[in-house]
Amino acid sequence: MSKKAETIKLLILHESRDDAEQLMNLIRNSGRATRGQLIDSADTLLSALNSGQWDLMLLRPEAEGMTAHECLQQVKKLDKDIPALLLIDGNEAEQITEGLMNGFEDVVPADDEERLMLVIQRELRNLGERRGRRLAEFNLREAEKRCNVLLDSSRDAITYVTDGMHTYANQAYLELFGYDDAEDLEGMPIMDMVSPKDHENFKNFLRAYSAGESDSNEFVCHGICTDGTEIQARMIFSNATYDGEPCTQILIRTNQADAQLQERLKEISSQDLLTGLFNRQHFTQELDKTLQWATTNSKTAVIFYIQLDNFAAIQSDIGMAAADMVISDIAMLLKEAVPQGAVLARFGDEIFTVIIKEKTLDQGAALAEKIRAGIEDHMSEVQERTVQVTASIGVTLISENSENSEAVITRVHQTSEGVREGKPLGNGVNVFDPASVKKIDANDTAAVVQDAIDRGLFKLLFQPVIDLRGGGGELYEAFLRMVDDNGKEVSPADFLGAASQQELSEKIDRWVILQSIKLLADHRASGHDTRLIINITGESLRDQTLLPWLSVALKAARMPSDAIIFQFNESDATTYLKQAKDFTRGLRELHCKVSLSRFGCSLNPFNNLKHLEVDYLKIDGSFTKDLGSKESQDALKEMVASAHSQGKLTIAPFVESAAMLSTLWQIGVNYIQGYYLQAPTEKMNYDFSSDE
Repeated sequence: MSKKAETIKLLILHESRDDAEQLMNLIRNSGRATRGQLIDSADTLLSALNSGQWDLMLLRPEAEGMTAHECLQQVKKLDKDIPALLLIDGNEAEQITEGLMNGFEDVVPADDEERLMLVIQRELRNLGERRGRRLAEFNLREAEKRCNVLLDSSRDAITYVTDGMHTYANQAYLELFGYDDAEDLEGMPIMDMVSPKDHENFKNFLRAYSAGESDSNEFVCHGICTDGTEIQARMIFSNATYDGEPCTQILIRTNQADAQLQERLKEISSQDLLTGLFNRQHFTQELDKTLQWATTNSKTAVIFYIQLDNFAAIQSDIGMAAADMVISDIAMLLKEAVPQGAVLARFGDEIFTVIIKEKTLDQGAALAEKIRAGIEDHMSEVQERTVQVTASIGVTLISENSENSEAVITRVHQTSEGVREGKPLGNGVNVFDPASVKKIDANDTAAVVQDAIDRGLFKLLFQPVIDLRGGGGELYEAFLRMVDDNGKEVSPADFLGAASQQELSEKIDRWVILQSIKLLADHRASGHDTRLIINITGESLRDQTLLPWLSVALKAARMPSDAIIFQFNESDATTYLKQAKDFTRGLRELHCKVSLSRFGCSLNPFNNLKHLEVDYLKIDGSFTKDLGSKESQDALKEMVASAHSQGKLTIAPFVESAAMLSTLWQIGVNYIQGYYLQAPTEKMNYDFSSDE
């Protein structure tokens, strides 16, 4: 399950239950699963706050005899981190200012849905970062405890230094220099451990290392022991924290012969044997250091991804040995082209990467263009032949906002590949500008979706739905995926929203229905008594031509109609209740079954069932994911019992461990579905006999 699938839990104070439901639908329509509870009394609020974790409060100024201010004060009293948004009538500056002064995260006009959604997304993002930071701080404290144990027992001499002074030394360090107690070293300068003849060089090294300008993190010198004797020491420096404060860790090794051997081995392990440049592993390590440097110092660097164009054809033409000579020749050219201090590596067969600190994006682009032109003009003489190559170069920025090294490499690689979108033969520079990042344009995404429809880039996956009571036959649910030009799957969450805005959902739904019926008919023809759940969108619920079309499609398939179970979600049922009512009635006449998915998240979920002819209720995944809590178990048990009393069968999704099975059995759930049983696959190949 991805983070994107996590359910947002809302507390709502509102005078209108219908309007409160629409607020929840607003968030659901943005692609976030949502569960909510209406605050109808102080006791309800207190019980909710004490019974679980909530993500957001949407509060009208007053409702149900309570005020928004009272709700906020109760949250503060319990010291809960729940962002509270005040929804007001109008847009008066005085009312907004007063709300902000009272402690609301923001004050938004109730009828400005676009602004409200932006504010909600911002507050959920900030909340996620706060929770992540708290977890990271806890993990850091635990890691520091474990590190202290390891440091104390380490055979290596290790000390931590802050502002040039000792703040910690392990037992091996004390023994090396002849000290009995760590307190004897507290406040003593690290300079006192170095022979006077090395002081000047040591000062120069420390200045360069602190400024991030040193080519190495190691310094070889003579150490001074308490008895005045000298030892040959190799100091290895690294950034660290001690008691929550930044400091420098120094590890000392004394065997110089071993130190020289280690240094040589390190040098060999970091080199590409063909070109003498750094290799991929070392480059990744240097990129990690650069990311830390950029974050710590709020500075920028640029990274180049240089791909030689069509090199496989050149290699085939001149042979591998000659091609290696060309690679070596280009490596020499790059060595001369990049500035001193740059990290230049052979990242892949015909791929070079470069990191250059203290460069802006414009400066990086200019240098990349100079390098590209130099490669194009260069002629390699190989075995009495002249070989010319070109390069496609991607350039992007490394800054304090950059993600991890893998994300940076992926970004700059994609940027390099972008050269060939406009120039099939390559030979260009493409720059990724962070300022160009913007939200997905619905029109652009719609064009991609329309292209996928036209070119047949959609496919279906199938996941088994298992009867916990050992009957029910074979049942699957069909899931839609889009495939990009590289064959990579694209989740519906990334395109269905834009498809809905461009009125393409009905067209996609009809493709899914036709393809599902065809594949199911083929599967049943091979002797399987299989049924299939097919999902449709809210747009199709409103499509009055869908039922007549379905009637024709089902007759053409010559298959029992009750083998098909059409499924739509609770949010769409609430929004389009009249249309959903007519649709389920029409499906009943066609002898098809109906399932309601994401059930249980509306403020009054069983209210819809008074109007809809539904056979299955697929419980919202948040109940399964929270199955470890007593609160969630009790809520699910009550919901399942109510469903059974109305003759509905229940399905629990996201079953991801064996431990969940006994709990769901005891609760009374009819069907289960999830990765523990089987991930969605392209074939309906689950062995149902193993579960009987």
